[in-house]
Amino acid sequence: MIVLSENEVRELLDLDQLVDALADAHKELSAGEASMPPRIAAFARHDGLLGAMPAYLPSAGLACKLVTLFPENRDRHTHQALICVFDEDNGMPLALMDGTYITATRTAAGSALATRLLAREDTRVLAILGAGVQARTHAEALRRVREFTEIRIASRDRARAEELAEEIGGQAVDSWEEALLGADVVAATTHATEPIVRREWLTPGVHVNSVGANPSGRGEVDAATIADALVAVESRASTLAPPPAGAPEFADGDHGEVVELGELVSGSRPGRSSRDQITLYKSVGVAVQDVAAAALVLAAAKGRSVGRAIELEELT
Repeated sequence: MIVLSENEVRELLDLDQLVDALADAHKELSAGEASMPPRIAAFARHDGLLGAMPAYLPSAGLACKLVTLFPENRDRHTHQALICVFDEDNGMPLALMDGTYITATRTAAGSALATRLLAREDTRVLAILGAGVQARTHAEALRRVREFTEIRIASRDRARAEELAEEIGGQAVDSWEEALLGADVVAATTHATEPIVRREWLTPGVHVNSVGANPSGRGEVDAATIADALVAVESRASTLAPPPAGAPEFADGDHGEVVELGELVSGSRPGRSSRDQITLYKSVGVAVQDVAAAALVLAAAKGRSVGRAIELEELT
């Protein structure tokens, strides 16, 4: 079995390849070719949880992620994870790798895929809500699929927003509203317990990506936006399920049309219908994304002879 550290995973995972791999993964998922049971979670102190996310993809293999979400963390990542890859023919463990970087990167890559599928081609203004790990990865990923001339960052912590703005060449603003007014693409990446994406602040034709999660909250996006937008999700079965598998924004069951990313990739369902239509990608994070990312990492590790090989019997 190969063991891969976070630094090794960071070096091995190619973001552009990952966006394309997620397109294939979601196409398989929507076609019913993948096996992905609903996420389960054990709840812990400080609103924390430990989730288990197994999945099988014909194109990428068999893997399981164990992930923690502790939204109150300040001295370390709020999301921390491990991914184990198994031989799909005999079940033998093949690799154990850090999943923290994969979680952050595949989440942003999912938003990049949704933006590529749904955002207008002439988008210029990007609003990033939040200033943490996901905000940084989204800034990098979204610029791979659209060209932005203005990036606004809003955060509850103005100093962190200014730090991120300097790092990515953006501008810190004072409020969620100021960031959203006139934005063409939005990346909501917070642990907000109340909606911070509000319909009255959204410009016609905007595309919103919302990836934030907080087990004790009501979600990042308000009900009016959910009702008006064309909503894209990774999996209806996952997103519309009760939390922790599903998104709290859909807990009351009141929503408009919901399509899956895989349906948009395959063309079996239409995407944006007009220039002024509001589109929303609501992500809960699904295991097929982790499997696709882990497969890319493992293939690159084997190709470059990276990682430490161990025998499990040595550890007993």
